[in-house]
Amino acid sequence: LIAFIVTPWAAVRLLRGELQHRPVAPTGPHSQRHTEHHERSDDWTTRLYRRVMTPMLQKAAVRWTFLGGVSILLLVSMVLILLKVVTVKMLPFDNKNEFQIIVDMPAGTTLEQTAAATRALADYVAQVPEVTDYQAYIGTASPFNFNGLVRHYFMRSQPYQADLQVNLLGKKERKAQSHDIVRRIRPDIERIARAHGVRVKIAEVPPGPPVLQTLVAEVYGPSFEVREQVARQVKRVFETTEGVTDVDWYMEDEYPTVQFVVDKEKAILAGVDPEAVNRTVSMMLAGAPVGLAHDESAREDVPIRLRLPRGERSGTGELEQLRVQSRTGRLVPLKELVQVRTIRAERSIYHKNLMPVVYVLGDVVGRQESPVYAILAMNKKLGEMRMPDGAHLDILSTHLPTTTDRVAMKWDGEWHISYEVFRDLGIAFAAVLVLIYILVVAWFQSFKTPFIIMAPIPLTLIGILPAHALLGAFFTATSMIGFIAGAGIIVRNSIILVDFIELRLRQGMPLEQAVIDAGATRFRPMLLTAAAVIVGSAVILFDPIFQGLAVSLMA
Repeated sequence: LIAFIVTPWAAVRLLRGELQHRPVAPTGPHSQRHTEHHERSDDWTTRLYRRVMTPMLQKAAVRWTFLGGVSILLLVSMVLILLKVVTVKMLPFDNKNEFQIIVDMPAGTTLEQTAAATRALADYVAQVPEVTDYQAYIGTASPFNFNGLVRHYFMRSQPYQADLQVNLLGKKERKAQSHDIVRRIRPDIERIARAHGVRVKIAEVPPGPPVLQTLVAEVYGPSFEVREQVARQVKRVFETTEGVTDVDWYMEDEYPTVQFVVDKEKAILAGVDPEAVNRTVSMMLAGAPVGLAHDESAREDVPIRLRLPRGERSGTGELEQLRVQSRTGRLVPLKELVQVRTIRAERSIYHKNLMPVVYVLGDVVGRQESPVYAILAMNKKLGEMRMPDGAHLDILSTHLPTTTDRVAMKWDGEWHISYEVFRDLGIAFAAVLVLIYILVVAWFQSFKTPFIIMAPIPLTLIGILPAHALLGAFFTATSMIGFIAGAGIIVRNSIILVDFIELRLRQGMPLEQAVIDAGATRFRPMLLTAAAVIVGSAVILFDPIFQGLAVSLMA
């Protein structure tokens, strides 16, 4: 509506005075053609276009040289992806005002040891200039966001687990982006963690849908032991692959637990209720509420819990000296009523789609901070692995295994999101091309013309991919959207050119002259359209999320 109604009306209203003083052109098609040619000859853009296009259409050698050069440029642009000069990634890293440091000590570590290691990490973080404040959560989960919900951070409540929530200066108050800050401090964080025997993971707020981790390998198998054995080998591949860090897995460490098994026969003979034994041990270890302490300076009442001092509940010897009251009032030593057994703690079994699975996790750092290249590098090592039955590991990239009778591994995490997004965008783009072809065939009544109109679409990669390389930007989902949007602009310009050429051909103009005349007439409007797109896209060029969209449109 704006192009066909508002713009012509505004032109008549605003340019009326200028048009009244302009000399009237001669009538007739030939004189009109002469006048248009004369007016365009005074324009430097028209002269430049004609000077380039005329020898290209008249001389086959020049024409084939130009086409060969364009083909080479397109090939070189595509090679940039294969050479990893342009990195493909789902979404770039966002610029947030916070990040988390996830601390995991060996299973069985005391709360005090976890606190000491977390304090060492916090003391270093406090010295980072961009950090405003931090909060440590030891033995309990920190307030979680959507990312923490997906990664199950709310379940972290063991004494050997801790979270360090770090807040940064506002975006306008610091020069470095949050990811650059994390990348700068990561080596020191890992050095401190190694010194304290800690496993750490640095969790940034994701720019898009959160996943369990950037790199996720799901190991399926017929039994718990087989899954653990294969997952351990996969974890070793993660640890030995360059650029893969924060390696972890969803498999608890084995550690002994002590069980007090009540001998019911002895308990009955001693006149002690077996359930009373359980209640006594539970109260002495975990404590039991016995009342509230009213403090005028406190906002809420302070609960009072009764349990043994820490020094008297740290070993089985002290617990065996506990006494349980019988029905007759006699105090019976606990060691006369129970049997002490040391067993291995039961470990969790995770499921996905009702199939038992072991997750192996990792993050990507270094030059190519994209999971695609790390997966390609690890697939070579994983393909050489031998399973307990002697077979090779079945590696899946896009779908889950149909059964757990044999060992299989599926890639998930950011890779799965990237695969789905680029797949869906590719399918949508292909459907749009088919629809454009049908519409153009219906309009021009030709099956060849749509191919001419859509031929420039892949040529836009000559500008898009080198531009990403020059700016050091990831080729992301927004870059793909920009490529599709740019294709729409290209098709629009091509349709106008072809329609203009056919109009000149119906007026009796030779094909070669019609092509040059159409290009010369539309050259400046197309140049202004491209300039408008560049100016409009420049405002999001330095946005970390939409940079790819801006680069694709501007290139």
